Amino acid sequence: MLVIKRGSAVVFLDKAVKFLLVHRSLIFCSKYTHIFYRQQSTSLEMSPPMLLVHGGAGDIGDARILGKVQGMKLALKVGLPLLMPAMECGGDERGSALDAVEAAVRAMEEDENFNAGYGACLNSDGNVEVEASIMEGSKLRAGCVTLLQDIKYPITVARHVMERTNHTFLGGVSAQKFALENGAVQLPQGSLVTQSARDALAQFKKQQAEGKDTTYARTELDTAVKERPGEPGTVGAVAIDAKGNIAVATSTGGITGKVPGRIGDTPLLGCGTYADNNWGGVSTTGHGETIMRFNLAQKILANIRYENMSAQAATEVACKEMTERLGGTGGAITIGPQGDIGVAWTSRRMAWAYVRDNEFIYGIDQGKILSETFE
Repeated sequence: MLVIKRGSAVVFLDKAVKFLLVHRSLIFCSKYTHIFYRQQSTSLEMSPPMLLVHGGAGDIGDARILGKVQGMKLALKVGLPLLMPAMECGGDERGSALDAVEAAVRAMEEDENFNAGYGACLNSDGNVEVEASIMEGSKLRAGCVTLLQDIKYPITVARHVMERTNHTFLGGVSAQKFALENGAVQLPQGSLVTQSARDALAQFKKQQAEGKDTTYARTELDTAVKERPGEPGTVGAVAIDAKGNIAVATSTGGITGKVPGRIGDTPLLGCGTYADNNWGGVSTTGHGETIMRFNLAQKILANIRYENMSAQAATEVACKEMTERLGGTGGAITIGPQGDIGVAWTSRRMAWAYVRDNEFIYGIDQGKILSETFE
């Protein structure tokens, strides 16, 4: 690949591909957010199809790291064949970004190392209330659900809302009824609850009783603050397929100790999820109240659209601004309309991963990009 830099413009020339990407800053540094650029290359070198996943941002304990990495790898193994079926069977058919993100998120909803479905956080009553959203960027169709209980695969319920109703968002009793009428599995009460989630709730209530701050919010960016006890992390996936269609899916159990009925950013379009073929797709994670107030997903896409930023620069700038203005932390994964990717966060850790050239590329800690053979 030949790279030609002309001022703030970078031209990439490949055998059959020639496109111009203009952005304000090719490489810049920040003490607050993770820099995804490699030293001798940038995220702008990515090209579609691409599936990028995250397993949540926050104070991820060391004991959870291996499980998250394995869970993200499984999600990619499940999602990639649906994104690129021609690679699997030698045919000419093209994959679907929408199918890929749904499958990837479903895999993580089954994994207790994440905060979605099984292993999700408990509300103050000790129950799991999950929410999810899915969106495709061609016609801007979307489906969102919230306050589901004992339902398997909330992301699929969200897709059914998108494809089987004239609505975009269902919640509570109506969402539960719709899910069951459309094939969702009703699990025995409490089936999604894990001992880890019970322990986290007990620790949360203990901290409350001691008068300690149990919110995610941070007042100083350079102060290391543990955000919640044992949070396993929201999950999300962003994909672009061979036709240039972008899709995003996000699923979560919210935050430990939340008031029953609390709704977070995950099912809200423009906050936790957004997809538009013209500008890109974003899935966010972190302190929901902060992300909702800042409208993080839309802010990232606005940076791409109006500021001519790369996906990485747009994600970095928006996450940094959100935490500087509001104090709460979070992160996001982004795929731009040309397939370039962005990964940034202001919390202590965030789990993310993708596959390129049969290489599994992932990270959790700030400034560390790891890779291994994808098998």
